[in-house]
Amino acid sequence: MQLKFSKWHGCGNDFVLVNGFNENINDIQEHSAAICDRHFGVGADGVILTLPSKTCDFRMQIFNSDGTEAEMCGNGIRCFALDAYKSGLTDKLSFTVETKAGIMRPRLTADNKASVCVNMGEPVLAGEQIPIKGCGSEHIINKQITVDDNQFYITCVSMGNPHCVIFVDDIKKIDINKWGPVLEKYEIFPNKTNVEFVQVINRTHLRMRVWERGAAITLACGTGACASLVASVLNDLCDRKARLELDGGDLAIAWDETDNNVYMTGPAKKVFEGIYYSE
Repeated sequence: MQLKFSKWHGCGNDFVLVNGFNENINDIQEHSAAICDRHFGVGADGVILTLPSKTCDFRMQIFNSDGTEAEMCGNGIRCFALDAYKSGLTDKLSFTVETKAGIMRPRLTADNKASVCVNMGEPVLAGEQIPIKGCGSEHIINKQITVDDNQFYITCVSMGNPHCVIFVDDIKKIDINKWGPVLEKYEIFPNKTNVEFVQVINRTHLRMRVWERGAAITLACGTGACASLVASVLNDLCDRKARLELDGGDLAIAWDETDNNVYMTGPAKKVFEGIYYSE
C-alpha cells in the first residue's frame, strides 16, 4: 500500500487526510489503526477521506484510531473543508458535505481562510435517538447513574454521534483515564459514547476535557464542544453562545434560538504532506 496524505489538526485533534478522488482507498479502514499509530505510523486521532458525493459537493468518511468508523467529527470537518479548498478541489468558501450524521455546511472565513464555521445541525435530545437504552423519547438531563459505586450526573446529546456530558467543580481533579473508558462502554449506551467533563468558568466560558469513543483522550472534540454547550444551556449553566476551552485550543460555539442549529467556529492547520507505505 502506498498512500499520499496530508496531516492536519484542529485545536490539537489531528488527522491524516486522504484525497479519495486520486488515491486507492479500498483497504484503508483495515490500515487506519496502523496509520494512526504514533510510533509506527503517521500518528493521528483519525483518518479522513475526501470523497465524491451524489447529493453534496463532497462526502467525508472518518475512521477512528482504533479502526472503527465514526459518524462525524467537528474538528475533522474543519480540516476537511480547508484541505478541500487549499488543494484546489473547490473554489467555494461555503459548500456541502455528506456525512453519516447528515449534511454539514462548512464556511471558510473570508479574511485569512484559516478558520471555519460549520453549521452542525440540530442537537438530538430524545434518548432513543442518541441512542440510550430504555428511555424512549425522554431527555436525559442531569440524570444520576451509578458506575462502580460512584455517582455521576449525566446530560446526553447527539450531534450526529453520542455524547455524555458531566459537569464537575474542578476539571483538574478528574481522572479521565479511569472514568472515560468505563463510561464510554457503560451499559445504557448501545453504540458506546463520547464522554465530556465540563467545568463552568462563567456563563460564556466553559472548560472541557474529553474521552473520545474509539480514540481515548484527545486534545479537542468539535462535536463534544457542541454537545457540551447544549448540555450547559439545558442545565441553565451558560448562555447560548460561549467559548469552549479545550486542551488544544478554543472553539466558539453558538446554539441559535431561531433555527435550533448549533454553529462551531475554530481553526484548522496543515502540518505536513507525505506518503505512507505499508507492506
